[in-house]
Amino acid sequence: MAADHSELLAEMATVGRLNATERLKHAQKRRAQQLKVWAQMEKDAARGSRAKADKKKMRTPKVTFTNSVTLLDAAARNDLEEVRELLNGGVSPDLVNEDGLTALHQCCIDDFVEIVQCLLDAGACVNACDSELWTPLHAAATCGHTGLVQILIQAGADLLAVNADGNMPYDLCEDEATLELLEMVMAEQGITQDRIDECRGAKEMAMLADLQTQVQSGADVNTQDDNGATLLHIAAANGYMSVAELLLENRAQVELKDSDGWTPLHAASCWGQIQMVELLVAHGANLNTKSLLEETPLDVCMDDEVRAKMMDLKHKHDAIMKSQDRQKGTLQRRASSTGSRGKVVRRVSVNERSSLYRREHHKEAMVWQERGRQPETQDDDEDRQTDNELHQHATMISGGAATSHIEEVETVDMKTVSSIGNGETSVSLVSSVPGELWSGGGLTERRASYQLNPASGPEAEGADGMTREKSHHTLADLKRQRAAAKLNKYPAPPPPLPLHW
Repeated sequence: MAADHSELLAEMATVGRLNATERLKHAQKRRAQQLKVWAQMEKDAARGSRAKADKKKMRTPKVTFTNSVTLLDAAARNDLEEVRELLNGGVSPDLVNEDGLTALHQCCIDDFVEIVQCLLDAGACVNACDSELWTPLHAAATCGHTGLVQILIQAGADLLAVNADGNMPYDLCEDEATLELLEMVMAEQGITQDRIDECRGAKEMAMLADLQTQVQSGADVNTQDDNGATLLHIAAANGYMSVAELLLENRAQVELKDSDGWTPLHAASCWGQIQMVELLVAHGANLNTKSLLEETPLDVCMDDEVRAKMMDLKHKHDAIMKSQDRQKGTLQRRASSTGSRGKVVRRVSVNERSSLYRREHHKEAMVWQERGRQPETQDDDEDRQTDNELHQHATMISGGAATSHIEEVETVDMKTVSSIGNGETSVSLVSSVPGELWSGGGLTERRASYQLNPASGPEAEGADGMTREKSHHTLADLKRQRAAAKLNKYPAPPPPLPLHW
């Protein structure tokens, strides 16, 4: 009896540990049990319900399988008689399963020499390809079946057939005897390394030519097929560098995802195309992009060596990104300082105001020079007027001395002589140079003090200060000397530059 549903579930873990051959035999055993159960059910139905069967004239249908399943099953069981019967009955020897596998593929894996010969005699295609472009010669060479390799070569097997991984049969051969046979036959056929390279790159060159035609016609290089894959996905999976470079030159998007959420970088990583990975990353592909299953390109990389290289590439990429982030922060800070350019402009404005002051000083000096060229009577009148003012002020203060303080003020060129309630006369001078005062043609200290004594006599003419006769002369001269000194220190400024270049 066949196992029920609970028994099948219970043995799933055991079946999962079986290899392909054992699993196939187990499935064949279960199918045989199933057919036996069906046959028994038919017998029971016929015995127990003859009357009902006669009335209803109904019959339980038999279980049947497609020819491809039947042929592959017979070949896998090494049932030569059934294979011959099926082939003689008109079943095609090139029928395939869902993976594109033919009976010839299966027998080359299992080393069933007689059935292989039977299939070839029935016209089976010796270079049939499965879904991953493996030919029967790939299968026989990989398994090291030297006898089958020789049979296939005699039947016309292509020694330079390239599978989806870019491998030829001799690339996959690890058995020394089989490899020696393959290399000997390749030498006999005059196959050179140039020919091998040409065959390896034939599909890439064909795709490149098609792509060049599409680009010239203005076609969209980012078109996606029914599975969401783009041309860049295909080129990345196959390692077609020239195709990928042309796609990227024509603005192919490196982050487009297929229906599984895979980017071209996922495809290149899965198939171990490390050069393609480097190319895609150099064009901005993200090593941290996740698929629908939350897998990054590193997660889908199965090759340990390629994975190690990708890890190193990721570390370098992260370091570059951090460096770019720091540079970006610096640029942002510079941009923020650029946003405060108003402060710089205000500083320039201060300089412009200083230039304005110098121009005003120049005008003032010119005025004083013009006044200096007037008749001396005007200066004498001014001096006498100043002398009278000082004399009147002195008579109001008995025995007191009027002290003049020259102070630096940060306002624009104000010169005043004011009387202060305590009897002091404060002379305020403004210097165009902060912290400097001009007096008598020289620099004085910031709080320099002159005594303007209204008294007369020899004592007043001593070393302590200036005499009344000299005081009025000093004030008038001081103004002229100060203006002349400014003129010498600050020559007439050039005309301002235009605001627009």
